[in-house]
Amino acid sequence: MSQITPIPLFQDIEVALLTGGQDRHYAFGLATALVAANVSVDVIGSNLVDSPEMHNTAGLRFFNLLANRKQASILRKAVQILTSYARVIQYAATGRPKILHILWNYKLPYFDRTLLMLYYKLLGKRIVFTAHNINAGRRDSMDSLLNRWTLNCQYRLANHIFVHTRRMKNELLEQYHVKETAVTLIPYGINNAVPHTGLTSIQAKDKLRIQDNEKAILFFGAIKPYKGLEYLVEAFQHLSAKRGELRLIIAGERKKESEEYLSAIQQTIRSDPSRMHVSQEIGFIPDKDIELYFKAADVVVLPYTEIFQSGIAFLAYSFGLPVIATDVGSFREDIVEETTGFVCRPKDPDDLAATIDRYFDSPLYQHLDQRRQEIRRYAVAGHSWDAVAEITRKVYSDLLVTPV
Repeated sequence: MSQITPIPLFQDIEVALLTGGQDRHYAFGLATALVAANVSVDVIGSNLVDSPEMHNTAGLRFFNLLANRKQASILRKAVQILTSYARVIQYAATGRPKILHILWNYKLPYFDRTLLMLYYKLLGKRIVFTAHNINAGRRDSMDSLLNRWTLNCQYRLANHIFVHTRRMKNELLEQYHVKETAVTLIPYGINNAVPHTGLTSIQAKDKLRIQDNEKAILFFGAIKPYKGLEYLVEAFQHLSAKRGELRLIIAGERKKESEEYLSAIQQTIRSDPSRMHVSQEIGFIPDKDIELYFKAADVVVLPYTEIFQSGIAFLAYSFGLPVIATDVGSFREDIVEETTGFVCRPKDPDDLAATIDRYFDSPLYQHLDQRRQEIRRYAVAGHSWDAVAEITRKVYSDLLVTPV
């Protein structure tokens, strides 16, 4: 296995971002903003994280260490995963950055949270962890004593933890007894990795065969039970019987553990007359196509039953698109009623239907062309990557002068 070749010092702080081979949008936004803030960045990722900017940005190095080939036998996948871990272990021992910033764990979360964390500590690394979810196992109804114990290990072993909402910080302090000084609240950076071209809303609707008189409702993202898609489908069916100009667009990837969940929803769609007004694009949506769906839509609906914060909301805002979301997590803090969207009760299709109805009768929708820029400005003001990088760099700087 080849050794990591040192490069001349570019900036005064060096950090490695461990992506777990996923979430290119977050890794891209953070890495490029940190480089602009005079931080030298190594990105440890996979093909799913790679992009031209990872190779042509001064001060940024990309290491494709993590396997992500889906078409392989179980044995071959196991070998690929073990090889990826060996490469990460070698990088940690030979790479120059003293700070390892974990954005996501990899394929073996219990190992990542315990033995791998201990290994990093033995190497004398300062470990920063971004907790996008405090306990995703509980959210996905897969919680266990072992899950909570390994989470506790990771939170205790990390030198510093970033979270996106005050509720997340409180849960870390109260349930995992993390020191308050070791936790920093940080904005969720607005997605700047998705292309924005000159495609117009009219052109996008035409490409998706949405009629001129139709009002398009978008559900976007990986399809999982906590996303509450069934409540949106029921709400849409109620509304469709009353106002026939609506169209529901479901665009997202089917996850293996959610196949029965999606199948039941699709059966519900097929059994109702409104099925002719439902468009389904089930599968991975590449970045180049994301713009099409958000520009064709008139509103994004997030009917989640449990969440801390969703990047989909800020992706919608980046296109100047209003959001209707349930009152879970931080949605009530992120949505300005009648200005950037509306909030409704969770697990309540009747209230969701009424809220969608209210949106399409509101000035926000009626003057959407004029309000889009206002929504974009709101998102950038509170969720720019420059602001994220400034806070993050300060934490890095403090850690480097703190004894290990």
